[in-house]
Amino acid sequence: MIEAHVRVGSRFETATDNGVSHFLEHMLYRGTARHPSAHELALAFEELGGSLDAATYVDHMTLGVSVPPENIARVLPIFAEVFRAPILGGLDTEKGIVREEILEGLDDDGLEIDADNLVRRLSFGDHPLGYPITGTLLHLERFDRGLLERHHAARFVGDATAVTIAGPIDPERVLPALEALFGDLPGGAPPDFDAPPPQAEARFSHVRHASSQTDLRVAFRAPGDHHADEPAVELLLRCLDDGMATRLYHELCDARGLCYDVSAAFEAYSDAGLLDIAAEAAPERAAAVLEKVLEVLRTLRDEGPSDTELSRVKERLGWQLRELMDSPSAVTDYVGFGRLTGSGRTPKERYETLCAVSRQDVRAAAERWLTRERLSVVAVGSASRRASDALARLVHRF
Repeated sequence: MIEAHVRVGSRFETATDNGVSHFLEHMLYRGTARHPSAHELALAFEELGGSLDAATYVDHMTLGVSVPPENIARVLPIFAEVFRAPILGGLDTEKGIVREEILEGLDDDGLEIDADNLVRRLSFGDHPLGYPITGTLLHLERFDRGLLERHHAARFVGDATAVTIAGPIDPERVLPALEALFGDLPGGAPPDFDAPPPQAEARFSHVRHASSQTDLRVAFRAPGDHHADEPAVELLLRCLDDGMATRLYHELCDARGLCYDVSAAFEAYSDAGLLDIAAEAAPERAAAVLEKVLEVLRTLRDEGPSDTELSRVKERLGWQLRELMDSPSAVTDYVGFGRLTGSGRTPKERYETLCAVSRQDVRAAAERWLTRERLSVVAVGSASRRASDALARLVHRF
């Protein structure tokens, strides 16, 4: 697996160019000088057994290709062309594709109904951490080749890039080839960014949308990647959602049948983070689901995890980190992201850090971060005014 991590994303954009990183990600695979179309470029990789992959996140982009080990020397130069010298052709064609992607998160009137986008906006407001990764239809129409070229030249630089390779390969052959292809990248610099302003009150938003279910997001502003509380919040997350025996799934699904599924995620950026819970339920059950989610969070905050619970979480975590080493794509993603963000921790080091977190540490972190002042809740669905008011009351009583 070959993968490049690049410091671009909506977090580093402005109100006028939001979405440009995501659109550039699409345009990278529209061709190179030697393979001057998206189809020809795809053939070049696939004839060597390669599978292309790319994604844009809030604070980074990944470009990768999975390839048989015997063909890595032939694939590397093509991959370097994509990274360094895309021709950025087929602009209007790709705009059509991205337009369809953006429309998936809008209703018939063009209003945002994607709960993940909505809860980030509610949590971070007008700060770039609240921007949608894809940008908007209006932004998309304004993007031109000149903007893409400037964005590529400024962001695809040595000091904002990490390239990793994993698999059954000979490092003494592959690393010199990698150095030859990427070693002379302009140094450049990582993008500048400002910290988001603090949140000081609970926030609630109900977005009306005709649907058979109400989509709920319960989010808390959380620590960033380098904050001392980050390891404890990671374990807090895993107490909530790391298997069907953990608190959220057991309390909402197993014990009460309130919803089909419930999940939690923790994204830690450089200087801030977001811990959020997602669930869908029939409109008449939305208040019961939100009440139970908040009850689970309140109990964990007030009592902390049990010793047995934390031990189980750490045991599963240890296996997950060991299992990661069997997947070249998981290794490149883990190592590349660590190099890009400056954490640089190996799976073993990460496991040791998390194992050192105590029950008291998790409870203290929960008390600091699971507070009403950091809470934002979004409901997307057809709940009545009375039901919406009931949801709002639950939020402000937390």
